[in-house]
Amino acid sequence: MNILILGGGGREHALAWAIAQNPKCDQLFCAPGNAGIAEVAQCVDLDPDDGDAVVEFCAAESIGFVVIGPEAPLAAGVSDTLRSARILTFGPSKAAAQLEASKTFTKEICDACGAPTAAYAHFSDAEAAKAYVRQQGAPIVIKADGLAAGKGVVVAMTPGEALSTIDDMFGGAFGAAGAEVVIEEFMEGEEASFFILSDGENILPIGTAQDHKRAYDGDTGPNTGGMGAYSPAPVMTPEVTQKALDEIIKPTIAEMAKRGTPYQGVLYAGFMIKDGQPRLVEYNVRFGDPECQVIMQRLGAQVLDALLATAEGTLDEARINWADDHALTVVYATKGYPGAYEKGSVIRGLGVADDDPFVEVFHAGTAEKNGQTIATGGRVLAVTARGENLQQAHDRAYAAIEKIDWPEGFYRKDIGWRAL
Repeated sequence: MNILILGGGGREHALAWAIAQNPKCDQLFCAPGNAGIAEVAQCVDLDPDDGDAVVEFCAAESIGFVVIGPEAPLAAGVSDTLRSARILTFGPSKAAAQLEASKTFTKEICDACGAPTAAYAHFSDAEAAKAYVRQQGAPIVIKADGLAAGKGVVVAMTPGEALSTIDDMFGGAFGAAGAEVVIEEFMEGEEASFFILSDGENILPIGTAQDHKRAYDGDTGPNTGGMGAYSPAPVMTPEVTQKALDEIIKPTIAEMAKRGTPYQGVLYAGFMIKDGQPRLVEYNVRFGDPECQVIMQRLGAQVLDALLATAEGTLDEARINWADDHALTVVYATKGYPGAYEKGSVIRGLGVADDDPFVEVFHAGTAEKNGQTIATGGRVLAVTARGENLQQAHDRAYAAIEKIDWPEGFYRKDIGWRAL
């Protein structure tokens, strides 16, 4: 079958790498793709947020299956447009994608189904939000209600920081995403990510991971989209995983179906775990980035079968065959990220970096220019390795990243420190 992946980041490169290995995949396209994706798929100049244009492309290229990578096309309803055209699609409807597109919606779902999460309040007025912060004190968590590319969350350690964050959000720091805010209690514990597939009724867990959000070593510096990740997450023990399924995931899926908006796609749940009890931090309606890279590295070609079963509504018949392995990814970012940074620097040594069969260098913000790979974004590469244990995966990833010649880039030296 011919398959189209929408997106052009590290997540989509990891998906393309895994899907291309499956014999069911005849021809693989990616819109818009990047320099790394171009090695395993045909990149096409197509706006992934334009549902009508995507449908037209699918008709022209006999596309049998579309996998939607990022959250923006999902929130824009591209999956609905594709399904209306009877094109098999992986990704939730616009209504179901509110689980990520609106923090308030997610809180309402948790309230309705009794899923444990942080206490919260919702505001569309800055002064009312500030009054709430003065009453509650700090630390406290301020979230832009809408989509903010994974950066619209601030953990304010002092009341002053919380008040200035509210001013920033209502002042347009996150665009329309910050027109409303959700303020939550600060939850203590260890954070982890859990990925499950749902066809609207059945669910299939497909892995756990932990990532590093802060820009610099020691979990210091500003929040980013993620500077590295590893899988599995040690804190997600079988007992914690079962609690998460029974108390949070299954009730959420049931509540979504009850409301007439069944959830079909990957559900990425972020948990805070303390004393063996998981509480929901947030939902995302797509694979995480860079968590997707470590999950794909561990699952490989079988991912396509699971995604197809999700889209076809046959997830109850699907199985994941897990190897007893670990994966770790290190994000190589442009100096200055997550603030201002320059584009266009040349990256050398990529062919040498991934000559180890246990290593893949997934591209995020790259393009090809005059036969050279250039950096076009903040997070540029995700150097990902697999091993029999986490230490081995760690050592392989860092050995590979040292072979890359890119003076304009930086990376954290301590990915996986919690587990190691």
